[in-house]
Amino acid sequence: MIEFKLENLANVKREAEPLLKQHWEEIALNKDIIKLNPDWRAYAELDRVNSLRVFTARKDGKLVGYFVVIVSKALHYADHLFANNDIIFLTKPARKGLTGVKLIKFAIDSLKAEGITKLHINTKAHQPFDPILERLGFEEIERVYSLVLR
Repeated sequence: MIEFKLENLANVKREAEPLLKQHWEEIALNKDIIKLNPDWRAYAELDRVNSLRVFTARKDGKLVGYFVVIVSKALHYADHLFANNDIIFLTKPARKGLTGVKLIKFAIDSLKAEGITKLHINTKAHQPFDPILERLGFEEIERVYSLVLR
Protein backbone atom coordinates (compact mmCIF):
# COMPACT_ATOMS: atom_id res chain seq x y z
CA MET A 1 0.00 0.00 0.00
CA ILE A 2 1.21 3.50 -0.82
CA GLU A 3 1.17 6.10 1.95
CA PHE A 4 1.44 9.85 1.33
CA LYS A 5 3.05 12.19 3.84
CA LEU A 6 4.30 15.72 4.32
CA GLU A 7 7.82 15.22 5.68
CA ASN A 8 10.70 17.26 6.98
CA LEU A 9 13.67 17.54 4.61
CA ALA A 10 16.12 16.25 7.21
CA ASN A 11 14.06 13.08 7.65
CA VAL A 12 13.90 12.25 3.94
CA LYS A 13 17.15 13.64 2.49
CA ARG A 14 19.35 10.54 2.74
CA GLU A 15 16.64 8.28 1.34
CA ALA A 16 15.85 10.73 -1.47
CA GLU A 17 19.42 11.04 -2.75
CA PRO A 18 19.40 7.81 -4.84
CA LEU A 19 16.02 8.78 -6.31
CA LEU A 20 17.38 12.23 -7.20
CA LYS A 21 20.25 10.56 -9.07
CA GLN A 22 17.81 8.24 -10.87
CA HIS A 23 15.59 11.24 -11.73
CA TRP A 24 18.57 13.23 -13.04
CA GLU A 25 19.72 10.28 -15.17
CA GLU A 26 16.25 9.94 -16.65
CA ILE A 27 15.43 13.54 -17.60
CA ALA A 28 18.41 15.91 -17.30
CA LEU A 29 19.72 17.69 -20.36
CA ASN A 30 23.35 18.68 -20.90
CA LYS A 31 24.63 16.14 -18.35
CA ASP A 32 28.18 16.59 -19.60
CA ILE A 33 28.07 20.27 -18.57
CA ILE A 34 25.55 20.51 -15.73
CA LYS A 35 26.10 17.90 -13.03
CA LEU A 36 23.66 17.00 -10.28
CA ASN A 37 24.75 18.89 -7.16
CA PRO A 38 21.83 19.87 -4.90
CA ASP A 39 22.38 22.92 -2.70
CA TRP A 40 21.39 21.17 0.54
CA ARG A 41 22.17 24.29 2.60
CA ALA A 42 19.66 26.33 0.61
CA TYR A 43 17.06 23.59 0.93
CA ALA A 44 17.69 23.41 4.68
CA GLU A 45 17.28 27.19 4.96
CA LEU A 46 13.99 27.07 3.04
CA ASP A 47 12.86 24.31 5.39
CA ARG A 48 13.97 26.33 8.43
CA VAL A 49 11.88 29.35 7.38
CA ASN A 50 8.87 27.12 6.62
CA SER A 51 8.99 27.70 2.85
CA LEU A 52 9.73 24.11 1.78
CA ARG A 53 7.18 21.31 1.53
CA VAL A 54 8.34 17.77 0.87
CA PHE A 55 5.43 15.50 -0.03
CA THR A 56 6.38 11.84 -0.22
CA ALA A 57 4.97 8.58 -1.52
CA ARG A 58 6.05 5.48 0.39
CA LYS A 59 5.33 1.85 -0.34
CA ASP A 60 5.67 -0.32 2.75
CA GLY A 61 7.72 2.48 4.31
CA LYS A 62 10.16 2.78 1.39
CA LEU A 63 10.37 6.09 -0.50
CA VAL A 64 9.06 5.66 -4.07
CA GLY A 65 8.39 9.27 -4.98
CA TYR A 66 8.46 12.90 -3.95
CA PHE A 67 6.91 16.21 -4.81
CA VAL A 68 8.78 19.24 -3.46
CA VAL A 69 7.38 22.77 -3.56
CA ILE A 70 8.62 26.15 -2.42
CA VAL A 71 6.00 28.40 -0.84
CA SER A 72 6.37 32.15 -1.15
CA LYS A 73 4.47 35.35 -1.71
CA ALA A 74 3.99 36.07 -5.36
CA LEU A 75 5.96 39.15 -6.37
CA HIS A 76 3.12 40.37 -8.59
CA TYR A 77 0.34 39.37 -6.16
CA ALA A 78 1.56 40.25 -2.66
CA ASP A 79 -1.70 39.21 -1.01
CA HIS A 80 -1.27 35.57 -2.05
CA LEU A 81 0.96 32.64 -1.24
CA PHE A 82 1.96 30.52 -4.21
CA ALA A 83 3.47 27.05 -4.17
CA ASN A 84 5.91 26.47 -7.01
CA ASN A 85 7.20 23.00 -7.62
CA ASP A 86 10.88 22.37 -7.37
CA ILE A 87 10.84 18.72 -8.35
CA ILE A 88 8.42 15.84 -8.80
CA PHE A 89 9.32 12.20 -9.37
CA LEU A 90 8.02 8.66 -9.02
CA THR A 91 10.10 5.55 -9.52
CA LYS A 92 9.07 3.60 -12.61
CA PRO A 93 7.23 0.84 -10.66
CA ALA A 94 5.31 3.54 -8.72
CA ARG A 95 4.04 5.12 -11.95
CA LYS A 96 1.48 2.35 -12.37
CA GLY A 97 -2.01 2.96 -11.10
CA LEU A 98 -3.03 6.19 -9.41
CA THR A 99 0.07 6.94 -7.33
CA GLY A 100 0.86 10.16 -9.21
CA VAL A 101 -2.72 11.40 -8.99
CA LYS A 102 -2.91 10.59 -5.28
CA LEU A 103 0.45 12.24 -4.50
CA ILE A 104 -0.57 15.47 -6.22
CA LYS A 105 -4.06 15.42 -4.68
CA PHE A 106 -2.51 14.92 -1.24
CA ALA A 107 -0.26 17.94 -1.84
CA ILE A 108 -3.18 20.03 -3.13
CA ASP A 109 -5.27 19.24 -0.05
CA SER A 110 -2.35 20.00 2.29
CA LEU A 111 -1.54 23.30 0.58
CA LYS A 112 -5.20 24.37 0.51
CA ALA A 113 -5.45 23.69 4.24
CA GLU A 114 -2.56 26.16 4.72
CA GLY A 115 -4.37 28.86 2.76
CA ILE A 116 -2.05 28.75 -0.24
CA THR A 117 -3.77 30.33 -3.25
CA LYS A 118 -2.15 28.69 -6.25
CA LEU A 119 0.05 25.73 -7.16
CA HIS A 120 2.36 25.77 -10.18
CA ILE A 121 3.91 22.55 -11.43
CA ASN A 122 6.57 22.54 -14.13
CA THR A 123 7.16 19.30 -15.99
CA LYS A 124 9.52 18.39 -18.75
CA ALA A 125 7.69 18.19 -22.08
CA HIS A 126 5.76 14.98 -22.60
CA GLN A 127 6.49 13.55 -19.17
CA PRO A 128 4.13 11.14 -17.45
CA PHE A 129 2.77 13.87 -15.17
CA ASP A 130 1.20 15.94 -17.98
CA PRO A 131 -1.94 13.78 -18.38
CA ILE A 132 -2.31 13.61 -14.60
CA LEU A 133 -2.15 17.39 -14.27
CA GLU A 134 -4.70 17.87 -17.05
CA ARG A 135 -6.98 15.31 -15.37
CA LEU A 136 -6.74 17.26 -12.11
CA GLY A 137 -7.75 20.53 -13.80
CA PHE A 138 -4.36 22.21 -14.20
CA GLU A 139 -3.95 24.52 -17.19
CA GLU A 140 -0.81 24.85 -19.26
CA ILE A 141 0.19 28.49 -18.85
CA GLU A 142 3.80 28.83 -20.00
CA ARG A 143 6.57 27.19 -21.93
CA VAL A 144 10.18 27.20 -20.84
CA TYR A 145 13.07 27.34 -23.29
CA SER A 146 16.64 26.55 -22.33
CA LEU A 147 20.04 27.42 -23.76
CA VAL A 148 23.43 26.46 -22.38
CA LEU A 149 25.59 29.59 -22.20
CA ARG A 150 29.23 28.70 -22.75
